[in-house]
Amino acid sequence: MEEIGIVIVGGGIAGLATSLALHRKGIKSVVLERAEKVRSEGAGIGTLTNGWRALDQLGVSDRLRLTSNLIHKARTMLIEDGKKKREFVLNIKDEARCLRRNDLVEALADALPDGTIRFNSQIVSIEEDETSLFPIVHLSNGNTIKAKVLIGCDGANSIVSDYLRLGPKKAFACRAVRGFTDYPNGHGFPHELLRMKTGNVLVGRLPLNHNHVFWFVVHMRDSQHNGKDQESIAKVTLKWVDKLSEDWKEMVKICDVESLTLTHLRYRSPLEILFGKFRRGTVTVAGDAMHVMGPFLGQGGSAALEDAVVLARCLARKLGPDDGDLLKDCSVKSIGEAIDEYVNERRMRLVGLSTQTYLTGRSLQTQSMVVRLMFIVLLVLLFGRDQIRHTKYDCGRL
Repeated sequence: MEEIGIVIVGGGIAGLATSLALHRKGIKSVVLERAEKVRSEGAGIGTLTNGWRALDQLGVSDRLRLTSNLIHKARTMLIEDGKKKREFVLNIKDEARCLRRNDLVEALADALPDGTIRFNSQIVSIEEDETSLFPIVHLSNGNTIKAKVLIGCDGANSIVSDYLRLGPKKAFACRAVRGFTDYPNGHGFPHELLRMKTGNVLVGRLPLNHNHVFWFVVHMRDSQHNGKDQESIAKVTLKWVDKLSEDWKEMVKICDVESLTLTHLRYRSPLEILFGKFRRGTVTVAGDAMHVMGPFLGQGGSAALEDAVVLARCLARKLGPDDGDLLKDCSVKSIGEAIDEYVNERRMRLVGLSTQTYLTGRSLQTQSMVVRLMFIVLLVLLFGRDQIRHTKYDCGRL
């Protein structure tokens, strides 16, 4: 049986960021990734001020800023019977950009020491060693690994969160398609986040630069289409935007079909985040495995980056740098205390994000003006008139 100090399950944004944060603190880790190469689903990711603060701490922000332009404004329009009913405009003073998810995960992976990521490594089960009380991970290839610390960054379908006995994620009654469109001669759109809600369809677009646009389409009621392949996803999306203006339909028609993803939107309820037990022994979770949320605030990726910085900082305070001894002098008690500090620091931040995301999503889903007004009032009562205050959060220094 192989013994490793820190094992991170999942080589997406959360897993790579956590490994990199630990590396910056002088602590080694191994990332187990089930795919054959670095992967990322979802095409694009809106990264707000709080996300850039975390990327600054991870040391990859300068590289990523070269790939995207600043977003200066966010507009949300409600369309009824083909006419604009309401419009909400928000000027963005702080840093906000859209990134290709692949650019982000590649930047994180490239900054890690060689050999940190082990591909084709899929875990199938976890058990606790009866003697040491450390977790033992069983892989699909028959190998087993004993870890001093196990961090689950394995997404919404997390095996590690199942080991922690966290409840199942809940589902919004909607599906989302995300993709990229390339305009060789320039798209001509302003550098702003534009969201439009008409009937049961919510669409949005967010330019990366003068030639590339990230877009999404959410159908609030159609939960039947599974999208067996990229072409079928494209056909479903064209059906959803059929009643929109020609520029939206053209954007879908000429998109990079290979970039398309279709997902059934899920979330972990604010109450479970408030009361959930995110540690079992020396095992914990981060990213979507901990707090999967809808896309309605655009904070899922940035929150995962925050997790990485906070978790590495808390572990480093208790464990100190790893001198190649596999955290030899670290006890279950000291590691548990570090994880508890991480969970306590993150809990209320995540409760706020998940609550605001949930209420925003419900306000967009409902067809009733009375119910929508009720959700809007709740949002103002809970979060004030500054509905983007969540972007000003600072996860602190590593």
